[in-house]
Amino acid sequence: MRDVLNHRAGFDRVLMTVAATFLTVSATSALAQDQVRSSAAELAIEAAIPRPEPANVPPPTAADIKLDTTATVQEPAKDAPKAEAAAPAPAKVESKPADVATTPAAEPPKTEAPKADTAAAPATPAAPAAAAATPAEPPKDVAKEQPAAEPVKAASNVPAADQPVADKIKDALGAKTSRYFDRKNERAAVEKFYTAREFAPVWTQAGALTASAKGVIARLKDASAEGLNPADYPVPDFAAATSPDALAEAELKLTASMLDYARQAQSGRMHYSQVSGDILYPEHPTDPNDVLAKVSTAKDASAALEDYNPPHKLYKELKAKLAQLRGQGDGPVIEIADGPALKYTPAKGKKQPEVVVEDPRVPQLRTKLGIAENPTDTRYDATVAEAVRKFQDGAEIKVTGILDSATVKALNSPKRDKQIDTVLVNMERWRWLPRDLGTPTLGDAYVILNIPDFTLKVMQRGQQVWTTRVVTGKPGNHATPMLTETMKYITVNPTWNVPPSIVYNEYLPALQQDPTVLQRMGLRLEQNRDGSVHISQPPGEANALGRIRFNFPNKFLVYQHDTPDKHLFAKDERAFSHGCMRVQYPDQYASVLLNIALPNEKYTPERVRSMYGTSEVDLKFPTPIPVNITYQTAFVDDAGKLQFRKDIYGRDAAMISLMKNGRGKDLENMVARSQPSYARPATTLPSGVAFANNGGSSGPSFFERLFGPPTPPPAPVGRRPPQRVFTR
Repeated sequence: MRDVLNHRAGFDRVLMTVAATFLTVSATSALAQDQVRSSAAELAIEAAIPRPEPANVPPPTAADIKLDTTATVQEPAKDAPKAEAAAPAPAKVESKPADVATTPAAEPPKTEAPKADTAAAPATPAAPAAAAATPAEPPKDVAKEQPAAEPVKAASNVPAADQPVADKIKDALGAKTSRYFDRKNERAAVEKFYTAREFAPVWTQAGALTASAKGVIARLKDASAEGLNPADYPVPDFAAATSPDALAEAELKLTASMLDYARQAQSGRMHYSQVSGDILYPEHPTDPNDVLAKVSTAKDASAALEDYNPPHKLYKELKAKLAQLRGQGDGPVIEIADGPALKYTPAKGKKQPEVVVEDPRVPQLRTKLGIAENPTDTRYDATVAEAVRKFQDGAEIKVTGILDSATVKALNSPKRDKQIDTVLVNMERWRWLPRDLGTPTLGDAYVILNIPDFTLKVMQRGQQVWTTRVVTGKPGNHATPMLTETMKYITVNPTWNVPPSIVYNEYLPALQQDPTVLQRMGLRLEQNRDGSVHISQPPGEANALGRIRFNFPNKFLVYQHDTPDKHLFAKDERAFSHGCMRVQYPDQYASVLLNIALPNEKYTPERVRSMYGTSEVDLKFPTPIPVNITYQTAFVDDAGKLQFRKDIYGRDAAMISLMKNGRGKDLENMVARSQPSYARPATTLPSGVAFANNGGSSGPSFFERLFGPPTPPPAPVGRRPPQRVFTR
């Protein structure tokens, strides 16, 4: 009986070996068929292959086989992700005793891998004949033939055709970033942008330009239409870029030009401090992160980039006039020779064909009018005729589309070139102004004063509410500063605190000649312990500020006010003040502003005048109203006509010189300026001068006398504003 059992046990061991070999061969076949599957699926297949038994473990007995009549499938970990297409595997698979592999259940792999189709599907059974014919090999040999599973790597989103370019972009940003990006914030933004893209190019795909690239390139080449210089935004030659190195370099150069365009379109080609120290506008720099994200994802990249130019109506009107002045182009100064009139005749049906004349002057004309297509073409075709028509419209000559002697004369006129330059610098100054001139909570209300036009306007909801004439500062040291501030209150019956510049340059020298002159003028003289002098004039009808002062605290110590010298408003040029702005009808101005700031109070000019007296009255605005002091020597009036004004402070001349001398990006740098103190050194006054305070008061600063205790300004963003202060 023992011999029978031993024989049966040996037979069982043979059956077990055959079954194990069958399962191993089947799994190996499935693995060979699915070599293209993901590494996660390969891990699952490997986990499904039975592990070979250790050499020192005794073979299973027949009793062991009888006790284990089912094969238990290893359950995945609870937190292991499930494959999307994997069919749920049964917890147990019922089988006959002869089909059961009695090796211990495989331990789950240490690295949790998602359950894949191959693991869930049953192994493909091999044909019995083939299984019998194939010599059985121990499972451990099969395990040795399987390569060790590699670590799972994140799949790249970069197309294979762009991967070499992406690698070169990565190398360039890692080692040569400074070649393309001078500013730290732009370098950081570009590195972040391309890292998120795995350094895939955004302007090309498989070496071909993308739609975004074409839009950006078109906008950069058309920069002159916005009063910018296309030479400042070079476009790389992508057609000549045939290697990954060249494509990566072109990619980063176009990105750099795009960022330069956006920055200068929004903030200007030059910083205002390059022009003068008495200009101060809020900084509004671009965020290169936003520029990259906005332009690269926009449906129309050209329009997205164009949006960085000023949105103001007056800017857009100047842009249209610039196109007319140029004839839709921007070219060098070229003299067009006299010659026969050139006319283009369009076709009118079959009876009248198109008539196109040729002339050797046409290539120069194309350049003069900025026609980029066919620059050497001598034909006076429809494109040239249309450009001539637009030029004639801007030059205010008869619009015919014919190149006649009057048109040639206008094209060669130095006056026309000067007008173009004037429009260009005025468009540049619009870039310095805030994007939102008004206060949204007050219907976008704001005040805008044009110094060379000597006018002030109150705007609300895009419409002019009220306007008046003003007197501005004299040229030179008394020029009215250009600035944006907020009007916080109105003072009725103001005290005139004489600016230090007038005190030390005019009144103190007068005291040396006549110690009683200030008393006779009704002025109050105070001397502080440090020897500095303060002069003021009490409220009243004779006060130099008149009856009302409009306060928008600023570093230049200027404001708007009434005046007893009404006769100056009758003059065409009204630059007579020490820097402050005199308003012709201050009572009306006050009522307009008060009705915007306090709409329920129903202020009228009569109500304002009823407050006139000898004591100061402050009328505070719950919401301040922005005041924008501008310098518009070229603007489009309400009738749509381009107007020019005298450059009384030489601002145009300074800007034209800076633009034509061309220091490039250096013009964007701020010019640091010193900030003088309001206090002055001790002053020796002649005997007989009467002091209102006996020389013992320390006194508030001049700023505090004007506007009250100053509040700390918010920290500037981007470029720091100039620190120079002018006193008036």
